[in-house]
Amino acid sequence: MTDAPMTASGPSTATTGEILSRHLTAQAGAFLRALPQAVGEVGSRPGAVVHAPAGTADLLRSVRRIGGALHTFAASFDPVWAQESRTELRWLLNLLAQEPGYLRRSTRLLGALDSLSGSEPDGPGMLAGHAGAPKARALLDRQLTLARTRAHSTVLQELRSARLHALADRMTLLVGEVPLRTPDGGPLHPQADAALAALTTGAQQLPLLRAATPYGGDGLRRLGSVPAARGVLDADAALAADDAPWNRVRILLKRARYALEVCARPVPELDALDRTLGRHQEASDAAVTAATAARTPRITPATAYVLGVVHADQRLEVEAARYAFGRQWPDLSPGLAGREGPPAPRMA
Repeated sequence: MTDAPMTASGPSTATTGEILSRHLTAQAGAFLRALPQAVGEVGSRPGAVVHAPAGTADLLRSVRRIGGALHTFAASFDPVWAQESRTELRWLLNLLAQEPGYLRRSTRLLGALDSLSGSEPDGPGMLAGHAGAPKARALLDRQLTLARTRAHSTVLQELRSARLHALADRMTLLVGEVPLRTPDGGPLHPQADAALAALTTGAQQLPLLRAATPYGGDGLRRLGSVPAARGVLDADAALAADDAPWNRVRILLKRARYALEVCARPVPELDALDRTLGRHQEASDAAVTAATAARTPRITPATAYVLGVVHADQRLEVEAARYAFGRQWPDLSPGLAGREGPPAPRMA
């Protein structure tokens, strides 16, 4: 299922208030239609699929777009209502994303370990025949299965909670009326342009020159710039600091995408960039999981070594995603939200 916008291009005479109201009422309606199906899927699915089922995927799509509109066009809405709605939507988004996230991480890590320890057409992997590979695989599988089971239990509990019912009531009211500050909703395109400008600024601050090689092995030796605690550098904190600006740009990119959809000016280049930064985040999260597993008490040195190799493999995937982003990044000109179509990209 594609992650396509649901707002159709409106007539040129429509006011900003009408455009925002049409967008939000459509997304709130999609939310209410998807919610019962998503609740049923969570209650019945065995937890063995990587991607969210249809109802859950539709629900997540509407949650992201409503939240994005309330953030980018915040000046057009009642501030208290908008902030409360964003808080509750973020809660539901984080809740529903946990279990599919663990499933994807499990698939990524176990697939990487199998590739490293198996034989490919061009030769055996560097961990082929290593005594620690089976134990490392069993450890990762056990820890991720436990995390996924806990996440599933949490979702089951919260989807029966009064908090979710309150959010559904909020979406029901949104279908009938959007609480705009003024009837016309305030300026639309300047706010979308501001989202694009924030994305451009964030991307320009990324170390794209450092990521200009296709498979940056220097990333394994570089731990970023974080203060040393008691003279000892915390590698986990350093890597998190190194990843943080890229993850921030991913958030800015999503906001810009959703803002342009409201303006009926989608930019396909942003979709590809979003997928690239999604790979970046998933590889980064997988590397953290491998490093955490390697610190499990009482495992053998051979098992820890294999987990260290898997961690390095995922950090190289992080570097590869950064390289791909630098190759894809277009020139997003100001005023794009008000133009009659997407710009021609200029690759960096």
